[in-house]
Amino acid sequence: MKRLFSCFLFQERPEDGLSAPRRAAFWLWNALLPAGAVLVLGLLSLLMAPGQYGWDLFWDYLSSPGLLALNLLPPVVLAALLYGLTGRWWLAYALTALPVLGLSAGNSYKLFFRDDPVVAADLLLLGEAGNMAGKYQLFLFGKLAIALACALASVLLLALLARGRPRGRARALTAGLSLACALALVPVYGSDQVYADNANLEHINQWSTTQQYVSRGLVYPFLHSVKAALPHPPEGYDAQEAARLLAQYQDGDIPEDKKVNIVGIMLEAFSDFSDMEEVKLTKDVYAYYHALERESYSGRLLTNIFAGGTVNTERAFLTGAGGEDYDFRADTSSYVWYLKSQGYRATGDHPSYNWFYNRQNVNAYLGFDSYRFTEDCYRYLTGDEPTAWDYTFVPTLTASVLEQLEGDAPLFSFSVSYQGHGPYGDQECWWGEVEDFIANEGLDDASRYILSNYLGSVQNTQEHLKVMVDTFREVDEPIVLVLFGDHKPWLGNGGSVYSGLGIDLSQGSKDSFYDYWSTSYLIWANDAAKAALGTELVGRGPDISPCFLMNVLFEQLGWTGDAYMQAVEACRKELPVIHNYGACITAEGELVREPSQAQAELVRQFRELGYYRLHHFTG
Repeated sequence: MKRLFSCFLFQERPEDGLSAPRRAAFWLWNALLPAGAVLVLGLLSLLMAPGQYGWDLFWDYLSSPGLLALNLLPPVVLAALLYGLTGRWWLAYALTALPVLGLSAGNSYKLFFRDDPVVAADLLLLGEAGNMAGKYQLFLFGKLAIALACALASVLLLALLARGRPRGRARALTAGLSLACALALVPVYGSDQVYADNANLEHINQWSTTQQYVSRGLVYPFLHSVKAALPHPPEGYDAQEAARLLAQYQDGDIPEDKKVNIVGIMLEAFSDFSDMEEVKLTKDVYAYYHALERESYSGRLLTNIFAGGTVNTERAFLTGAGGEDYDFRADTSSYVWYLKSQGYRATGDHPSYNWFYNRQNVNAYLGFDSYRFTEDCYRYLTGDEPTAWDYTFVPTLTASVLEQLEGDAPLFSFSVSYQGHGPYGDQECWWGEVEDFIANEGLDDASRYILSNYLGSVQNTQEHLKVMVDTFREVDEPIVLVLFGDHKPWLGNGGSVYSGLGIDLSQGSKDSFYDYWSTSYLIWANDAAKAALGTELVGRGPDISPCFLMNVLFEQLGWTGDAYMQAVEACRKELPVIHNYGACITAEGELVREPSQAQAELVRQFRELGYYRLHHFTG
């Protein structure tokens, strides 16, 4: 036994004279022991991956061969590559453990503190990571302590018992094969289809992007996120050109006597169906909204989303930039930051979970001083209900606005409602009887219930908005109210209710384009605001994209806006609708599928400025 340990376990190469089986056993030992150590390292990473979401997810990882392999393969391949380069298993293991455990620890802390996992884009924001670490009290939790102890023990074990060092040719072959394996795995880890096929939904809320991420482990979803971290600038993007364009303008200051309080509310799936002849209403469901339009500046909003994707309209409004990627990971230039630079406070409410679209983090990146959600506000008002409907949300928001008006700084409040979120019941009518809303007889019962439930929700929302507006009428402080819908509602799977009504959603004509993409907006002011601004703020506004709604608001208020708003104004005047799917609508109302050379240049410049704005924070 003594000879076995001295000549077999502690040697870099087998002794001369050893038989072929013993030589094979020597190299097998020096492969299996490190492989086992690296696999344990991968399991330790999976142990920490769920964060606060509990043990169920860990057991789910172990019961899913696909997820297990996708999370354990990368550490094994990396360790083999490093062994080929260094010839030292303990060193290869240590260099593998550093990123794996560092990622695991960072992910755990980020989940604990912000319910937000570490993604590849975070590596581009190490300064932000440092700031986060400075704001929170880090602590050594049990799983991390176990992982660190196991890693240290593994390094010592490998340094003593796995010292085999093959010759240069064998090491080069090991490194080469490992690198080839890594390259072969790149399309697997980047594949959206593989990601979808390895969904693990049993013990999570499938609507939470954070829980979707952690349900797949850590190393695997992190590597999959690399694709999203890579920049995707618009075609022909030139950062220096964008900087030169912006440098031609300076942020305009808001005159002190025109600093009115702004209350914005994006209404979930709120859309006016009264202008669709296919919908036979038994009464004017939109009576109050139409009355409010008559004393407001109002128009149509052409969104980039249908029946979902709320955040696209929301963040286009707040940033003024068009595009599809609004999952911000650091402070991002926005109109919120501009208003704060002008002395405004920025707050808001969303009567649902803070993890929806990662609002708890992204809203702070956009400049909001505070934002209230179900977790810190509305759950105390709704009991067991996870979301608050408008009979709770609107009065609560109204009271909050009135309280904030007592402060010294003007207020920018922007909130997102939840009532109106689909799906709508298809078995019974929630708001009375079907006949109270629609007279369409050709629809099947399920479609009639879906449509009446949507219209009932719309009518109910207006009842609470009326109370809010009437309250604001009596306030001495100047208030401007901005209301708009985020997208057309879900009406049955595959748009079945739209189809049953005979509404053309093909987008083949201008009318069909509007039926698919349009909602509405209005800007209303109380008497105090009208007096301060010197305008009645009434009339018909242009059809616009959400990214230009703030331009229209500022124009009506007589404000100049920041440099970005001024830089894109020429484009907005010529092409007030720039759709993400390529179409545009001109100032004359023409739907353009293929822009002219001059129009295409305006669109290119707008996309370039928007991309620059979202990737160069100016505060």
